[in-house]
Amino acid sequence: MATFIFDVLKDLQKKHVNLSSITFILPSKRAGLFLKHQLSQVVNETIFSPEILSVEEFVEELSELKTISNTELLFEFYNTYSSLTPKDQQESFESFSKWAQILIQDFNEIDRYLIPQKNIFNYLSAIQDLSHWSLEINKTDFIKNYLSFWNKIFTYYSHFTEQLLLKKTGYQGLIYREAVENLETYIQNNLNKDHVFLGFNALNTSEETIFQELLQSGMAKIYWDIDEIFMNNAIHDAGLFTRSHKNKWSYFKNNNFDWITNNYSKEKNISVYGIPKNIGQAKYIGSILKNLKQENLSLTNTALVLGDENLLIPVLNSLPSNINALNITMGFPLKSIPLASLFEHLFHLHKKPSQSFYYKDIILLVSHQFLRPLFYVNGIDYAAKLTETIESNNLIYVSVERLKEITEAKCNNIIDLLFLKWHETIDLALKNCSELILNIKSYLDENKNSNLLSLEYLYRFNELFNELTLLNSKYNHISDILTLHNIYKELLSTETLDFKGEPLQGLQIMGMLESRVLDFETVIISSVNEGILPAGKTNNSFIPFDVKVENKLPTYKEKDAVYTYHFYRLLQRAKNIFILYNTEADVLTGGEKSRFITQLEIEGIHKLSYHLITPKVPIINNSLNTIHKTPAVIESLKLIAEKGFSPSSLTNYIRNPIDFYYQKILNIREYDEAEETVAANTLGTVIHNTLEDFYSPFINTFLTVEAIKKMKLLIEKTVRSHFKEVYKEGDITKGKNLIIYEIAKRYVSNFLDLEISDIQKGNNIKILAVEADASAEIKIPELDFPVRIKGKIDRVDEYNGIIRIVDYKTGKVAQNEVEIVNWDEIASDYKKFSKSFQILTYAYMIHQSGSIKLPVEAGIISFKNLKSGFLKFAKKDKSGAYAKKDVLITDETLNLFSIQLKNLILEICNPTIPFTEKEI
Repeated sequence: MATFIFDVLKDLQKKHVNLSSITFILPSKRAGLFLKHQLSQVVNETIFSPEILSVEEFVEELSELKTISNTELLFEFYNTYSSLTPKDQQESFESFSKWAQILIQDFNEIDRYLIPQKNIFNYLSAIQDLSHWSLEINKTDFIKNYLSFWNKIFTYYSHFTEQLLLKKTGYQGLIYREAVENLETYIQNNLNKDHVFLGFNALNTSEETIFQELLQSGMAKIYWDIDEIFMNNAIHDAGLFTRSHKNKWSYFKNNNFDWITNNYSKEKNISVYGIPKNIGQAKYIGSILKNLKQENLSLTNTALVLGDENLLIPVLNSLPSNINALNITMGFPLKSIPLASLFEHLFHLHKKPSQSFYYKDIILLVSHQFLRPLFYVNGIDYAAKLTETIESNNLIYVSVERLKEITEAKCNNIIDLLFLKWHETIDLALKNCSELILNIKSYLDENKNSNLLSLEYLYRFNELFNELTLLNSKYNHISDILTLHNIYKELLSTETLDFKGEPLQGLQIMGMLESRVLDFETVIISSVNEGILPAGKTNNSFIPFDVKVENKLPTYKEKDAVYTYHFYRLLQRAKNIFILYNTEADVLTGGEKSRFITQLEIEGIHKLSYHLITPKVPIINNSLNTIHKTPAVIESLKLIAEKGFSPSSLTNYIRNPIDFYYQKILNIREYDEAEETVAANTLGTVIHNTLEDFYSPFINTFLTVEAIKKMKLLIEKTVRSHFKEVYKEGDITKGKNLIIYEIAKRYVSNFLDLEISDIQKGNNIKILAVEADASAEIKIPELDFPVRIKGKIDRVDEYNGIIRIVDYKTGKVAQNEVEIVNWDEIASDYKKFSKSFQILTYAYMIHQSGSIKLPVEAGIISFKNLKSGFLKFAKKDKSGAYAKKDVLITDETLNLFSIQLKNLILEICNPTIPFTEKEI
């Protein structure tokens, strides 16, 4: 296919123009690269390459100024602001930066469009004066300061630009204004120089002035790329600027307007795809490219234009494997690189000065993929050691000294870089970041081949922190970590990691602006939605809309027209066009398809084929996880049976057999992280241990009121001691933990009060055992290996001559949870009967050991339901009524229970019954 650039070169050749002597000026550097490539296809002899410049490079050459970064402009502007604003009215650099960037952008627009600065700034000041209390006699200080700010804007502008010009630097608008100032001199010094402008559309006033002057002086030619469809339609935005140039430029009254083409009306295959969500679009782009490859269409002549550049990574992950060559013209945002999260964590950690650090922040840092290798010293993983120590000791806030103590001084250097001296000076904070990068680099250098991409990440971040260090040393405006963090984020949002590849080969992936002047046979355009293409009404400016219109500054209408031109220009010479839009409505960006698609429909020039794409969602049958019992599993079960099943492991099997498999066969335990708030099981352990301490001295002794009252005096000391033992170094002096600590003391106190009340009523309580280990062998003829059950019983006592087996529960338990009607359900319904199963297991073990005689009582004391006292196990008949002596556990009771117990163990050990997950 003949491209616009190729046609321009052929036209120049036909006019016998010496191509080597021309200075080509294009909208972008990338277009220049394609021009150089096309040049080799036009000329048949060896020639010197012409000078090829982007319009920014050309204007910079005219102005004799150098462009500086937006961040450095901000620092320079703060110099101006500080020198012109009284100290008592000055804002911090962080606060200043939030509005100054908008003002610099306004300065840029005013200069690019050659608006008389004083006039517009005075006009803005007058508007604010009229809008804000101009007739008020007694203005507040806030109002005075506000109006004073608007009065000073021209002074700020004048001082700011003077300082930049003295340093031979500038922002784009200032460079354009200076270029216009120097234009006459340039023309006089370069009368024999020929210029060719090609592919331009929307021009600011500075560009229009420069182009027209060079055209009128006979030093230039200009080639437009516009189709007659758009040019002849007075309301079509794709031709808005070109029509204006043709009608208003005096040059075209006597000279031809090159060119108006008729490519757009030629036959095209246009397919419009409505696809839900961005990821859906990315995946479908992969499908389109796969089909193009299979149809043997050249991907070298294919452009993938991403309307939303956030789609880059999803698209790269969705490309088919048969794409061998790829050229990406947009950079990968640094903020999306994994290394960015490391410095984000560090800045978050140091926002406030502190001597100790929150454990989750520490674990997050030492576990980071770029930092963890630095904690691996002499074969020891100190990152894992730090994490384990923090979690096992419930260290919520950890000092640097404690971190060094844990790592045994092996990681002192890296710990200092991460946690020390960040608040002494900003220079030290930046130095820490740079040294951290060097430490990571040293590790990556050892495995260079497998870490080339990571080294590239590191290099870009090293550049970023070098720039921050340079800016801070030059201007010294960064006063604290918060400001540094904001400037870092500002830099990070604009910096990219540029891809390296052969720009003229393979699939071309680009943003809409990178497509200027370029033509492709096949075009795929994504995110063609309102709010993206075009961007819609955005007004990030101090200049009101009507003032912009009055001064011929661009508004959202002109910006929409720019995107309209780029969109239609992509379609002009293309043959195969795929337009994708998101069908899912979004609160912020809307969700409707772009007006561009509707416009294509209304024009009726091309037939559009429409497709609504829905993701292929496979039907996944929710099957319960099943683990078959292999010989190895059976061997593990035999070892467990020989060692002894605990009541909790058996009830765990009843609840969900798959959990029993994970915990008992595979020995997988739940992850125990640091308890920031005291956990329920910790509270239960503290109470159990406290009561064990209190009652152990009274085994085989009747309790007395005096003895229990003495226990009450020891509650504070004993509970605190056990918290320290169980909760380690966790803090129980404030917050929720203090409340839980007080609850523990109250539970113990209330329980002892219940005991006192019982004794005062004339009941005799004799302690027989506390926290007693119990076990028993179960005879199961069907199994050829021994089976035991074992457990720890909280308390065994004698209450008015009846032996009681008591289980403490810190949670709430009701009477109906220790009652049973149907024995067949006790080993199958966890929710209803797990507590009954547990206390009956304790009774069975004690009876089998021969240490007590039946009948006995077994039950639960619930610390959240103490008013109900001892909740006794009870057997009801099938009608739900209590049978005679239903609370006593007799031989008959245990015989009936043992049948269920043996059946449960037989099921667990049966090789033909798999561990099957239960729906919970």
